[in-house]
Amino acid sequence: MTAMKAYIYQPPKNAMQSGRANSETWVLELERLAPMTHDPLMGWVSSADTSRQLRLRFDSQDAAEAFAKKKGYEAVIALPRERRVKPKAYADNFKWRQPDT
Repeated sequence: MTAMKAYIYQPPKNAMQSGRANSETWVLELERLAPMTHDPLMGWVSSADTSRQLRLRFDSQDAAEAFAKKKGYEAVIALPRERRVKPKAYADNFKWRQPDT
């Protein structure tokens, strides 16, 4: 039997959030074991797999990996993309530019 997979990633910041506060946490989610089923009467989607509701937060990637190893999960890590900031001045918003033709 293969080990259950645990997905470890750093969630993106909320679109309503302008700063980078609380964006250093790491999340561990378990893989789906049972398929999602559709309820034809209510239109809801459900599953018998309750482990999918579990989302654990860690302060570091190493702590999440250690937890997954301790529980016997196969850790699949998604590294975050590096944020590139293009510095510009406020005055650049009002510079005159030749229109593209």
